[in-house]
Amino acid sequence: MYLWIKALHIVAVIAWMAGMLYLPRLFVYHAGVAPGSEQSETFKMMEQRLLRFIMTPAMIATWLLGIIILVLQGQYLAATWFQIKIVLVLAMTVLHGLFSHWARDFVHDRNPRSPKFYRIANEIPTVILIAIVILATVKPF
Repeated sequence: MYLWIKALHIVAVIAWMAGMLYLPRLFVYHAGVAPGSEQSETFKMMEQRLLRFIMTPAMIATWLLGIIILVLQGQYLAATWFQIKIVLVLAMTVLHGLFSHWARDFVHDRNPRSPKFYRIANEIPTVILIAIVILATVKPF
């Protein structure tokens, strides 16, 4: 059963990260169009559907399956690599919440940020993801 749970955890992580990498790219394009325009309304719909139907369920599944894995394989709790990984997963979760907040700003046509801001924000999940994968795979500490 453990391998099935681990496989589902990996699938959930992939789905969550796909959204975390795509949503801020949508923000880049959305920030460049006029509020209330047809393009803006299309971006709003895309962002909300991505959050509601892919990202948030995938994040919840990632956490739940990860906790089940931890219960089944609790020996990692004391490992430094694992503790750093958990902090980074928490950071990714906070970033998810921040992205959700920014999407709500767009829904209400009150985005104060530039496309350049979102281009920079788009790199943050990538950096965190790379660190998490290295920690979970290499276990350097």
